[in-house]
Formats: sequence, structure tokens, C-alpha cells
Amino acid sequence: MNAIATEKPGTKIAIVTGGSRGLGRNTVLSLARRGVDAIFTYRSNQAEAAEVVQLAAAAGRKAIALPLDTGNTGEFDVFVHEVRKALDALDAERFDYLVNNAGTSHHALIAETTEEDLDSLYRVHFKGVFFLTQKLLPLINDGGRIVNVSSGLTRFSYPGSASYASMKGAVEVLTRYLAKELGSRGIAVNTVAPGAVQTDFSGGIVRDNPEVNRQVSEMTALGRPGVPDDIGPMIASLLSEENRWVNAQRIEVSGGMVI
Repeated sequence: MNAIATEKPGTKIAIVTGGSRGLGRNTVLSLARRGVDAIFTYRSNQAEAAEVVQLAAAAGRKAIALPLDTGNTGEFDVFVHEVRKALDALDAERFDYLVNNAGTSHHALIAETTEEDLDSLYRVHFKGVFFLTQKLLPLINDGGRIVNVSSGLTRFSYPGSASYASMKGAVEVLTRYLAKELGSRGIAVNTVAPGAVQTDFSGGIVRDNPEVNRQVSEMTALGRPGVPDDIGPMIASLLSEENRWVNAQRIEVSGGMVI
């Protein structure tokens, strides 16, 4: 009987959007601890991005930070050109893992949401994910992995989150279609849906607002909100060879929120 396959030789490379802070940062560093190099994007804070590069180096891996507004598809061709240069610097022609993590928050009731609010969410959370993935498909290795980050809010409803959750729902459908269309290349595509996590997302409301923190704790089976260390290592694990047969799935990582 054949032994379970192990990781192929050679350093793996991941592209992580929104990798300078929060869940993206934790994912880059969790991958580094698993021996994976990274190309990650940041929106504007170069100092935060530089810190992630330094921390990855301290873990013995290389990380390259590239600026990108994932809501501006007009930047994508230039970005892909920069990715090719980054791959050259990593002595590679292709990469192995794509994590579509970058995002923005929005809180407003349906009756109060403007057209521009919805368009902005669409550009970042769906259109950007769709077309950035499309642009990068020629550079991802056969047998690679893609993870799209969604939200627990696609399963349960929380007033004021309809627009955001709807875009994440679209990404979950896109995930299944990507898995179907890329299956012939051996590329597995999954959704990771975090629950409420204590980061600076949404102005740090889960982390810094005691009342919100208490509410989340009460509706979560494990009794607390998540932290980045609950999510990044899980994504890194999902990308690994051990989980090669997981495909087209939505995996919620919420500590049992609203069950």
C-alpha cells in the first residue's frame, strides 16, 4: 500500500492579499513557520508591511511586500508584472498558493446603504477577487491551492451586515465554480469563513468594545471571540499537502458561533 504523499521538494510560495495586518499577516507568518515563502499585498502602510517581512525572515523564510488596491482592477496588470519580478527574486517562475484575504468592513442597515457603499464592497470583495484570481491563474502551479476568505455572516444574519455578507456569499459560490473549473489542473479551492475576530478590522470593534466582545463571547460555544492565531494556522494547514483532498468546501472557523 502506498504511503501518504508528502509535500513536494522545493520551497512553496504563497500570494496573500491584505498580508500586512490582521488575519493576512498571521497567515503569512504561519506559512513562514511551515517553510513557505510569501508575496503579500498591503494597501498603504509600508511600515506594517516591512515588519511582516522582518518577522518572516526571523522565521527563516522570505517575504516580499507589494502595494495593491484590490478594489482597483486597473492596477492588476502592473501587479502581475511585479509578481513576476518577485518570483524571479525567489528563484521561481510560478507560485503554489493564493489566499484572497484583503477586505474592507461596512456596517449599515439595508435601508441606509448607498449605491456607492454597495459598489465599493463589490469592487473589493467580489470583482477584485474574481479578476485578480483570473490574472494569476497562468502563474499558479498545477496542484496548487486557493483559499478565499469569507465570513460567518453568510450563515447567520446580523443586522447591518447585509451588503458585506452578500458579497462574501458571492465569493463562496465563486469558490465552488473555481474548484470545478480548475480541477483538471489539480488545483483545490476552498472557502475559510472566520467568525468574529479580535483585530483592527471594523475599527477594532470586537477587540476594543467591551459590550461587543461580551455579546460575541455569549453567542460562541467556546466562550470568546477569535484571535488571529485561531485563523492563520488553520489556513496554512488547509493549504498543505495533508489537506490535498479537501476541495470546494466552506470551512467556518468561528469557535462555534451562533449554533
